Amino acid sequence: MTDATSAARWRAGILAAVLIAGGGGYWLGLSGQSDAPTEATGSGGRKILYYYDPMFPNQKFDKPGKSPFMDMQLEPKYADEGSGAAPGVSVDPAARQSLGIRVVAAEMGSIAATFDVNGSIDFNQRDVAIVQARSGGFVERVYRLAPGDVIRAGAPIADLQLPEWGSAQTEYLSVKKLRKPELTAAARQRLRLMGIPEGVIAEVDRTGRTGGKLTVRAPIGGVVQTLNARVGVTLATGQTLAEISGLGTVWLNAALPEAQAELVKTGQRATATLTAFPGESFAGRVIAILPTASADSRTLTVRVELANRGGRLRPGMFATVALGGDAKPALLVPSEAVIRTGTRNIVMLEKGDGRYHPAEVVAGREGGGKTEILQGLAPGEKVVASGQFLLDSEASLTGLTVRSLESAQ
Repeated sequence: MTDATSAARWRAGILAAVLIAGGGGYWLGLSGQSDAPTEATGSGGRKILYYYDPMFPNQKFDKPGKSPFMDMQLEPKYADEGSGAAPGVSVDPAARQSLGIRVVAAEMGSIAATFDVNGSIDFNQRDVAIVQARSGGFVERVYRLAPGDVIRAGAPIADLQLPEWGSAQTEYLSVKKLRKPELTAAARQRLRLMGIPEGVIAEVDRTGRTGGKLTVRAPIGGVVQTLNARVGVTLATGQTLAEISGLGTVWLNAALPEAQAELVKTGQRATATLTAFPGESFAGRVIAILPTASADSRTLTVRVELANRGGRLRPGMFATVALGGDAKPALLVPSEAVIRTGTRNIVMLEKGDGRYHPAEVVAGREGGGKTEILQGLAPGEKVVASGQFLLDSEASLTGLTVRSLESAQ
């Protein structure tokens, strides 16, 4: 065999090997194409995009199986959800049972007319007496008192020596000796204008003796808040000697949520209970609703005036007050059905075909586990009262548009 013949045969063998290899590759390609799994499809030929755990909808899985988070099977996410089908979150009956979804119809009813708020006892700031020096002088004696002491009306506070009063009384007696009624009346009136009590003037008339000494007494009974009188202190006209807060009535300042502001009016009756007196109640009335709200707690201050017989109600005590309003018909849903996002309130509506859709509502009063719906729902519409947060999360993931208040009308 020549060298040329051998080379030709070698080239032919190489070509055959290449053809066989190419054919084998082509066959393997076809074989691989036919054996590869097609896109996952569910019942009815619906295309499955991925699998997920309804309790953790942000996590996606490629294959079905048991959830690594909960003791439940993964749910399929179909491609036609939210496109050709009606908008909403779809949950099959088995999943609804495992998720504990509970649906309640919105219905007409009424919320309890009374509700409780908390507050504390304070002094009645309208029942305050300021004891002052009516004339310049000095303190001669101070009776045994200190701030915080409870005193009765008329109790002595201090003895003052007022020289101006002594000279004015002497002048009055001199004018009186002239026996001219008009001059005597004018001199007497001057004593009154100086602040000399009628009892002191009558004593001067009766005895004919003058004196600039005065015993200052408490004009009301109550608590001594401040005591500035000290023995030997020189006084100026109008200087404050003591401040007394009365205890005949006290104020109960209660924190009212601003959402319930319309339920309370000035003049309404109120009933207070205190932990210090179990089994007892104290009747009062609302005398004011302060014009400003607390920025931190979003509450208004309701001022209730209570009678304080025997001084039992002490400022600083904690109290619960029952405030009342007229019971009016209202559209009610369970309070747990309302999802409060901070900017708006949302409920999950059952559409009747196994789908759920979010809807915005305006919430009103609350009481007895019920919330009043002012706008956004109609009587008979069904809302989810349990499991609604999972459905709302799924609705957010799928980009469902929340039904607006205008659309509900």
